Amino acid sequence: MYAILLGPPGAGKGTQASLVAAKTGWVHFASGDLFRDARQADTKLGHLIRSYYDKGALVPDDVTIRMVLDRIEQPDCQNGCLLDGFPRTFEQARALDEALGKRARQVESVAYITVSNKELLRRLGGRWLCKVCSRSYHVVSAPPKQEGVCDACGGKLYQRPDDTEETAKTRLEVYFKQTLPLTDYYEDQGKLVEVNGEQPVDAVTRSIVDALLIAPGKRGAA
Repeated sequence: MYAILLGPPGAGKGTQASLVAAKTGWVHFASGDLFRDARQADTKLGHLIRSYYDKGALVPDDVTIRMVLDRIEQPDCQNGCLLDGFPRTFEQARALDEALGKRARQVESVAYITVSNKELLRRLGGRWLCKVCSRSYHVVSAPPKQEGVCDACGGKLYQRPDDTEETAKTRLEVYFKQTLPLTDYYEDQGKLVEVNGEQPVDAVTRSIVDALLIAPGKRGAA
């Protein structure tokens, strides 16, 4: 199964993607992780992506699609995978469908984590990230076991300057502007299921798994 996990900043996509993968055994990857790996790789694609970062330019959709497809072609993804953070735009979604279609594959399920703006702002304002592995924490809802230290790798935690409330509002405005056509795109295909992201973490995980496993044409609110 090829599935996608969508949600605004602060919805918990990264956390939930890991939990869903652990629960189901599905391979999962985030676009941010792929970009980091590609920039460090001594490959033609890695050099190309690094050239955009060095210039401070956005990586074009066609290059991003190529990077994602290269990952999907790996042996561990032959039976499917869970994509986290990709696609981000309607254009990327359409390009992904076209590329998968050429390989007689398709995106089968899309879970969209919904969270109120008020709750998103609360979460984003208290978020801390690991400098090493980029794992996220929250001072209220998901604190680290040891203050300032990542549970996963022991890296130092930091708070980004753009995690202020005003910046968070701007980030959310940009996200929803980009994502509205994307959710409509998958809803029109009968593949989108909304999941309440304000439930307890384990309940959200169960809802996402159930949502992704619902057959197209039999979908309802999760």
